[in-house]
Amino acid sequence: MKPEPICKVDDIPQNSACGFEAISNEVPTNVVIVNWKNELFAYRNSCPHTGVTLEWIQNRFFNGDNTFLQCSTHGALFRPDDGFCIAGPCTGKSLEKLPITIMKKSVYLK
Repeated sequence: MKPEPICKVDDIPQNSACGFEAISNEVPTNVVIVNWKNELFAYRNSCPHTGVTLEWIQNRFFNGDNTFLQCSTHGALFRPDDGFCIAGPCTGKSLEKLPITIMKKSVYLK
């Protein structure tokens, strides 16, 4: 089965994030793709504290000053480049990082 792209690189402006549904190990998975300082990162869209999705409005993953990803439920803050929680009820834990590859300006899960 040929892998389907999650999105195009150009779909995610610099220093922003977008949510997508992708297939991981043949299971539909909510994914957040982050474009942070022109580098792409992918995480399972699930807070390590309660498992809820992170965004409070569709594709709104960042806190007010666009420095950290923020959980909509309890306000936990995660570094965009490694998913590490620096504040909130899951401090010291991390978002689940997903491996991605870029081919022909499209983003794929590995």
